[in-house]
Amino acid sequence: MVKEFSQIDWDERLIDDCRQIVRLAVREDLDRFCDWTTLALAPADQRGQTAVMARRDGTIAGLKAAEVALDEMEIKAAWKPAARDGQPVVAGECVAEIEAPIRDLLISERILLNLIGRLSGIATLTRQYVDAVQGTGARIYDTRKTTPGWRRLEKYAVRCGGGRNHRTGLFDAVLIKDNHLALAACSPEDAVQRARQFLHEMMPSGPRAGQMIVEVEVDRLEQLDDVLPHGPDIVLLDNMSPDQLRDAVSRRGAANPAVELEASGGVTLQTVRAIAETGVDRISVGALTHSAVSLDVGLDWRQ
Repeated sequence: MVKEFSQIDWDERLIDDCRQIVRLAVREDLDRFCDWTTLALAPADQRGQTAVMARRDGTIAGLKAAEVALDEMEIKAAWKPAARDGQPVVAGECVAEIEAPIRDLLISERILLNLIGRLSGIATLTRQYVDAVQGTGARIYDTRKTTPGWRRLEKYAVRCGGGRNHRTGLFDAVLIKDNHLALAACSPEDAVQRARQFLHEMMPSGPRAGQMIVEVEVDRLEQLDDVLPHGPDIVLLDNMSPDQLRDAVSRRGAANPAVELEASGGVTLQTVRAIAETGVDRISVGALTHSAVSLDVGLDWRQ
């Protein structure tokens, strides 16, 4: 049975992360003062209606986060989503409507749009990668190359785009990389054995030792040959060419078909299809989060 990393869905942890991000965003915009422009020009007792509009085609994400932001800012708003996180949208489409005091709308506008735009940008880029490998059997995964403080929200956006979550943090999987091997002065197969023994000793009576994924990175096919008999759950194939990846898939099939292979390093929208067609099971793409461009969204006033 293939092991899988924990996948992120909208839950209380994400809500708490979102609230902390909103508190920092409010501090950035207002510091200990106020929005002088809005107070000078907007009547205190007037309410207004706005629509959150997609300015470009994409995959929407962050609508749930925007609703949390309104609550965290204690804005008495009527929030009416017209789409759902993970839904494709087209330019000019309304994704939500908000009715609230106009001062509150003006003060919260950029915070709401930043949340929706950033997360929608990640979901949109992820969907492009997922569509590019459609029919190959390869799955697209994110990495830990995320914005500090935004990790769970950004990984949630990857899920909205149809991608999968790699490990959330250092706490939920063993991933033996080249620096670990160099500092421990051991081979990949020795490192896998040591990690398995360590987990058994640390968690001898619970299920986590058996459930925790053990993944190891190799950058040469000879290392793959050596480590396959020791049964890591996943072998990460770092910066290998399509020809090398095809060879790796063949070697895995002959030596230990239960081990999954993950391609990583230098993956782009232009190369991901060729990588997927080699037969690897997983493709991890740091660009999903570190290079996504925010989707252009804006507020249109209705009243």
